[in-house]
Amino acid sequence: MRREALGFLLVGGVAYAADLALFLALRPHFAPLPAKALAFLAGCTVAYLGNALGTYRRRSLHLRQYGAFFGVNLAGAAVQLACLGVSHYGLGLTSPLADTVSGLGVGMVLATGVRFWGTRTLVFGPRGRDTSWTG
Repeated sequence: MRREALGFLLVGGVAYAADLALFLALRPHFAPLPAKALAFLAGCTVAYLGNALGTYRRRSLHLRQYGAFFGVNLAGAAVQLACLGVSHYGLGLTSPLADTVSGLGVGMVLATGVRFWGTRTLVFGPRGRDTSWTG
């Protein structure tokens, strides 16, 4: 499981970089929300391909898994937004530092846990596992 978690984190880092780079490239030409939506979709695609062809390559792969993977990533994004919302609006911690800590610190850690669990169990779960692999 250690190798699986490391692969998942490595792929996530590459997907995050793709998301960030595309957002920064699109932002001068688009409003923030459409730019972020397109960057998020691209980041999800990079993460799915990296996990499907790398981390979980020994498990059965189907195109419909992308939909489940996208759903898991939306759940992770909801966790991050919830952490930010509770901190900013619920607790009144409105400084840029507080927003960063709650959204990109606490929120990212919790969202990564949700994404790892969801990817491992819902997307590339037991039905798709190759029983000869013990990783």
